[in-house]
Amino acid sequence: MSPSRRAHRPALRETYDFLPATGELPGERGEVAHACAAAVLRAGRTGSRPAAAAVGLADTVGLDELARLWRDSTPYSLPGVLWSLYVLRAWCRTSPQEVAQIYAAGRHRQPVEEVVAGVADPPGPTEIMDTAEAVLTGVFGGDFGVALERAAAFHRIVAAGRADVVGRLDGQARLAEGNLRTAAHLTRAAAAWRAGELD
Repeated sequence: MSPSRRAHRPALRETYDFLPATGELPGERGEVAHACAAAVLRAGRTGSRPAAAAVGLADTVGLDELARLWRDSTPYSLPGVLWSLYVLRAWCRTSPQEVAQIYAAGRHRQPVEEVVAGVADPPGPTEIMDTAEAVLTGVFGGDFGVALERAAAFHRIVAAGRADVVGRLDGQARLAEGNLRTAAHLTRAAAAWRAGELD
């Protein structure tokens, strides 16, 4: 891996903690965040290679750049949910074994959510990475609402699974709360999308 590629890989746990976007961006910053999110979505859904370039956006520009752009957006807004989805993909790609362990611990506690999330059985690291990729691909090349609901279900299963790894992995209770908040925001955003009100 080249040095430039390594520079685009933040320490996810310390930097972003897998938690949702944090609030309301003021004035011009908020307008820029929303405009960029809308442009990414439009380009991803209408371009000649819609999913591929948009799904790999964080790989191209760096997750740190997306954080500066979207991290402080309202968590159920378009920039907020795109931020959540890119962070989820990054976590699944950089820590697939950890995610698979937590997901496997929670899946039997959330059988309905497991069906919605659509992770192949058994949910190993490869299946986890494939699902995160498929969810983000669905945003740009499929039904956006369904993609958001899949991501929400994934977060709920992870939240349930964290209860089984408390004591073995640090900070799981707090992270589980973040997963549940993110799931709620994604579900709200899916409803807003279907109503034509997600911006």
